[in-house]
Amino acid sequence: MADNALGMSEMVRSKLFDPFFTTKPVGKGTGLGLAIARQIIVEQHQGSLEVSSVVGQGSEFTIRLPLR
Repeated sequence: MADNALGMSEMVRSKLFDPFFTTKPVGKGTGLGLAIARQIIVEQHQGSLEVSSVVGQGSEFTIRLPLR
């Protein structure tokens, strides 16, 4: 999945999968979505979840799951 939005800084990208990390104002989100997605994909299904982002060009998420 990719977008053509503003992309993420290295600081944001480094914390992206941390529980409770959000770039939204206080009270406007829990920051749990990507932490839970990573837990399901990586820990429960032995897959991988990677992000590539360039500021000003957008971001791309790659999800890989084993066939078995």
